[in-house]
Amino acid sequence: MSQLLARLDEAVAAVRARSPLHPQVGVILGSGLGAFGDSLDEAVTLPYTEIPHFPASTVVGHGGALVLGRCRGLPIAVMKGRVHFYEGYSLEQVVFPARVLGRLGIKTLVVTNAAGAVNKTYAPGELMVIEDHINLLGNPMLGPNEEALGERFFDMSEAYDRGLRDAAEAACGAAGVRSHRGVYLALTGPSFETPAEIRAFRTLGADAVGMSTVPEVTAARHMGIRVAGLSCLTNMAAGVLDQKLDYREVLETGERVKEKLLEVLTQLVQAAAR
Repeated sequence: MSQLLARLDEAVAAVRARSPLHPQVGVILGSGLGAFGDSLDEAVTLPYTEIPHFPASTVVGHGGALVLGRCRGLPIAVMKGRVHFYEGYSLEQVVFPARVLGRLGIKTLVVTNAAGAVNKTYAPGELMVIEDHINLLGNPMLGPNEEALGERFFDMSEAYDRGLRDAAEAACGAAGVRSHRGVYLALTGPSFETPAEIRAFRTLGADAVGMSTVPEVTAARHMGIRVAGLSCLTNMAAGVLDQKLDYREVLETGERVKEKLLEVLTQLVQAAAR
């Protein structure tokens, strides 16, 4: 057994020792979006520090706990916060939690993030259903392949499941949230982008920009897990408005849309299990 599989098995055993739940859907919550994890029934909360080999988030707005519980009866696992490449973790460490969710048995992963709107027709507080992504962050699959997790070369032509995109858009409509379908571009951070970079990314076809999500999506697809992605548009990207960017705006917008996002995620999780 490889060292990676041994670490994954240790983490999974620690989770199962605390909860007998077998989650069907996994959810990863981004900056300021952790409230969904508090809404579960029969919840068991495990701080990341209590799960072997789990990286711990160091960023404000990321709760740092895995919650297993039920959403309208459906067994799910929710990550309240994630770790990022810019925190000093390797990409293998960044995707370790997503791989643990896969080894716990999830068939579908729902990822959320806070993102800056590159598309000028978008506005803060709206949601973007991720149709596709542009990866300028790096690929977590570099290095030896672990065949027990997935094939060396795997397809990414439908990284975000087509049916789940439709379900996410329908959930936004039912919750009364204005939404868009768009392309998410991932960068390392932690600095925000320059106006010139944003103009370049718009030319590349990006609609929103952020510093996460793509590594976990790549790892999930490597394991054959379906993925749905939602970006909470917390601010306009650099140069769109004549103002400086501030992380506090990200957290404030996340708090403002919290209730609507709870409705969207509740409906999307139900659809994802079908």
